[in-house]
Amino acid sequence: MPKIDYEKYLVRKPLLESGSGIKNRQSPVMTYMSNKLVPEAKYYVELGWIYGIPEPNPHIYEHTHDFDEIVLHIGDDLNNPQYLGGEIEYYLGGQPLTFDITTAIFVPKGIKHGPVTWKKFEKPHLEISIILGPASTEVGWQGIGTSESAEVIPQKKDDIDYEKYLVRKPILEVDTGARVKGRHDPSMTYISNIQVPGCNNYLEYAWIWDMPEPNPPIPEHTHDYDEIVLHWGSDPDNPEDLGGEIEYCLGGQPLTFNTTNAIFVPKHLKHGPLTWKSVIRPHFEMAIVIGAGTLAESDPGGHRQT
Repeated sequence: MPKIDYEKYLVRKPLLESGSGIKNRQSPVMTYMSNKLVPEAKYYVELGWIYGIPEPNPHIYEHTHDFDEIVLHIGDDLNNPQYLGGEIEYYLGGQPLTFDITTAIFVPKGIKHGPVTWKKFEKPHLEISIILGPASTEVGWQGIGTSESAEVIPQKKDDIDYEKYLVRKPILEVDTGARVKGRHDPSMTYISNIQVPGCNNYLEYAWIWDMPEPNPPIPEHTHDYDEIVLHWGSDPDNPEDLGGEIEYCLGGQPLTFNTTNAIFVPKHLKHGPLTWKSVIRPHFEMAIVIGAGTLAESDPGGHRQT
């Protein structure tokens, strides 16, 4: 059997293909996962920093996808991670939802969403879109609309309260064992079946601000589900700089990186340990376990060592 080079699952450099021509935000956005980047990964992930009130505003209009989507707006304040640094109005199912804190939105497939309008801006923050289906950049931006769409105000046509799909506050799920120093521990869970009933996906993220102790904090383990792991830096002016160096073992192969990146981990593939070699400035780590609705489903008994 030929030896597999697991480097193929690590995206070190983003595609810069979509969302061009928009002022006061990263434009085009950074695509870190798609079937073009990792053919085996039937998912789409993009990241983009917001530097001010975008122009035009809105620039994302009402549209739909054929797959479930998770949208996050994340603040850049280590000491106050729920502070977003802006106020956003987000239409979901024709219902306007407004938030000014770090927030996750689960968008079921077929549900109209948008426009997305910035009402206030105070500090740079990040927007992340994750489409849970075989998506490309073209699919990710399909139907976003044109400037003429800005004149159309969505109309709510049902009695569903779409607030139920918006997560304004994370769960801090306590695992067994000693706390890890130098990072948020426990991580902040922003998507789960507990927070959004019917959403069978699990998403958590954490800040890392110093060398974790113990290091590595995560041993080799497996999941029964596909996983996407993101590491990104906290410098909006240099978004591809991670702010540290990490060694991540995938299928027993050590992969080292010091840039913003995404890793696709197919189900049942051994991954870890995850070892920090250096921490220069605070950065983020996010894990999305696709198909697992809870922490218990994604990691029964904690990280399941192999």
